[in-house]
Formats: sequence, C-alpha cells, structure tokens
Amino acid sequence: MLAVLLLAVSTTAQKPWDNGKLKVSENQRFLQFENGMPFFWMGETAWLMPERLNRDEVAYYLKTCREAGYNMAQIQVLNGVPAYNVYGTPSHDKQGKLLTSGAYTYWDHMDYIIDTAAQNGIYIGMVCIWGGLVKAGKLSVEQAKTYGAFLANRYKNHPNIVWIIGGDIQGNIKPEVWETLATTIKSIDKNHLMTYHPRGRHTSAQWWSKAKWIDFHAFQSGHRRYGQRMGNKDYPIPDNTEEDNWMYVDSTWAYKPIKPVIDDEPIYEEIPQGLHDADEPFWKACDVRRYAYWSVFAGSCGHTYGHNAIMQFYRDGYAPAYHNKKTWTEALYDPGFNQMKYLKNLMLSLPYFERIPDQSIVLDNGTQYDRLAATRGNDYLLVYNYTSRDMRIDFRKISGEKKKVWWMNAGTGKLTWLGEYDNKVLTFRPHKVGPGVNDGVLIAIDSSKSYLSKEQQQIDSAPINGPVIDRNE
Repeated sequence: MLAVLLLAVSTTAQKPWDNGKLKVSENQRFLQFENGMPFFWMGETAWLMPERLNRDEVAYYLKTCREAGYNMAQIQVLNGVPAYNVYGTPSHDKQGKLLTSGAYTYWDHMDYIIDTAAQNGIYIGMVCIWGGLVKAGKLSVEQAKTYGAFLANRYKNHPNIVWIIGGDIQGNIKPEVWETLATTIKSIDKNHLMTYHPRGRHTSAQWWSKAKWIDFHAFQSGHRRYGQRMGNKDYPIPDNTEEDNWMYVDSTWAYKPIKPVIDDEPIYEEIPQGLHDADEPFWKACDVRRYAYWSVFAGSCGHTYGHNAIMQFYRDGYAPAYHNKKTWTEALYDPGFNQMKYLKNLMLSLPYFERIPDQSIVLDNGTQYDRLAATRGNDYLLVYNYTSRDMRIDFRKISGEKKKVWWMNAGTGKLTWLGEYDNKVLTFRPHKVGPGVNDGVLIAIDSSKSYLSKEQQQIDSAPINGPVIDRNE
C-alpha cells in the first residue's frame, strides 16, 4: 500500500512521444523526435527489474527515476531460459515455448513495466536476451525468428520502446542469431529504433556498421581503471586507456556510415574497479560524472548511468553480485544517481544539433584525469574539468566580441557567474583542486545571446518535450 500511495502519476501530463516517434537527426549524430525536438538519452541501468521487482516496486522505482531526470531504463527482457519474475512465473513452459497464458504471466508483468514507464514519460531499452544465453545455445536461429516476432507483435504499438540487440557480447559470437533476431523485429515493428549492446571495451560498429537494422551505435566502456589489464591477452584497446571512454566515440565514427553513438554501459557507482575484487577501490559519484561528461562532450547522443545495487535490484534474500554492499532502495539516494540530470539540463539549454566536439578550444591540454573535454556550438562552448587544473581556453572558437562566462558544479548543478570577457585566449583556475573535488563545466556564451542569465543559480530542468530548437535571437 505504501508504494501505491506514493506513486500516483498524472496521465494527462505531456509525454516525450507526443512530439512523435524517435528518429536519427539529419546530421546522423543525435536523436530527435519527428517534430524536430531533440531527445537527450539519459539512461538508468535496470537490468533485473523484470525478474526482481513486484508491481509496487516497479512503480516506485520508475517514479524515482522520473524525478531524478531519467528518460530511459535499460532492462534484460530475459536473463534466463526460462526467466522467472518475483511472482515465480516463468517466461517459458517446460517444453521451452513462450508461456503467455495464465492469470498473471511473465509477459503480463513485462507489459506492466512498459506501461508504468510510459506513465512516467520513460522509455524502456529492451535487451531482448542476454548475450551469455545465446553463446550457451539457448536461442537458435529458428527460435530467434519466433521470439523476435513475438516481441515485435506484442510491443510494436507501445510508444516507449527502444530495441537493444546483444547483451554484453561480441557481435561475432553467434552473429546469425543476432542478425535474425534484429531483422525479424524490424520486419514487423516499423516504429522503434534499434541498437546493439556489445562486450566491454567494444563498440557495436565493429560488427554492425553496415547493418541496415541498426539505427545508432552503442559502446560499453566497461569497469576497469587505467592499467587494469587483468591478464586479457586479446585486449582490444591500448594499455592505459581503460577509462578514456571518450575515445570510443571517435573510434565508432571512424566506421561509415556515421550514426549516433552512446556509452550504454560505463562504470557503475559503488562497484569495484575491475568488478571482481572486493579489495579494489569502488567507483564513486565523481567517477560516473566524469564518464558522463567525457562521453557526451566527445559527441555522444546521451549517456547511461549505472549503480551496482540498482542494476541487480539487490535486497535481503538475494546473494549480492560484484561485492555489492547496499539495497537498491538505499542506492536511489546516492549522489551519482541524482546528479546525472545536471548534464541533461545543460545539454538541452543550448542550441542542440549544431554542437560538435572540439578539443582545439583547450590549449596545453593534459592526459587521463587531467584531460579537459571540450565541445561547442556556433555561439557557446563547454569545457569539463575533472581535476580543477588551470584551463587555457580559446574564446575565439565561437562567435561574439565578448563572452559571458559561468562555472557549473557537476555535483550540484549550481552556476557561478564569472563575468564578461574579451574574445581571446584566457586562463581560468577553479577554486578547489583535486580529482572530483570540484569537477565542473566552464560555460562561455556569445554575450549577444541570452541562453543563461547572470542571476541564474542553476540550469532549470528542461520541459519534457525539450527546449525550443532555434534559440538564436
């Protein structure tokens, strides 16, 4: 009853899809709605929600996500064959056929999750089946045809679906199954976008850059710190670049044709570095902030956050995975979970589709944690600084003889007015020094523009249908 009382959601409020279906922007780098409004993907990792949450808990979780600024929850539709939900109902019968009859089936519960997400204005990223199950032979090509047709027919008319093929697996492992699953869904469902979730330190473009079914690419930057090779003989990236998730945007765009790209599994808050050793340091809020800003400023069309406790929806009675130390309800109060909205609000407060990554804005840049990540539009620039190091910034990269300048604290979203400056190279020094201590964004805007005001204390949350596209005066 408690959850029911807490969770009433207005069904009359405007929803994102009131702007039309999601599509790829004309420049092939972003997502947008049919009416031209931008869609900034702000995802939450909810892998085991179908299996571990009851109806009241689903409603509570999704309401909390909405209030924290998320517009996407990524789930595993199947993490077993059969998979079982909290009510003990299986996804398949004893003969391995999809079980769709009964009082309240596994698929009825899935319907409830998707419908409740829709009430909250949240999309569901549907990882159809986890990759390890396909690798183990739990889904053949023929079964992929049947399963793909079932999913597509059941959910093609729901407005809040994005299909995610794969699931922490390389695309060259059982590629015929993934191709069949994807093309079967796409042949029936003409309404929803589709991507592929790869193994850590890989991008979907490695295998599917020419596939007609993939609308945008995803990469998994993974959970290792710099230098944490962990004996991997087939390492797909250079040593000591493990945390440089920004490089996956560049490497994905090296494949043609260019498509939007997103880090849909970076490090999780409160998980050990490298995943498996409890004696290793745990990733913290400042780390997940850094991954988010680095990726988006490199050109990603959004970002997905994750928390160790939330992704597995841990509570008493379950064996904790990856040395998790708290319940999922406690984790909803953790700082990183509640700080992602500041990035989304910033991106949606400025002209959207013209934005490009541009590292030439920064002079005397550093490497690893000292690297300053820069992006700009025609009349604004943004520089993320993780270590509070000095910044030499070239204001001449954007329009305007004068520039209005602010500092945005990434941990609080608070804006500090720094003043108005000439159109030249200038040095800025944040007050507090240290990795993640005062990480934030230097914001510079052509003084003739009014995207932000001097008196503004924080960037307000964008309306649910996004900002006005043409903000030029």
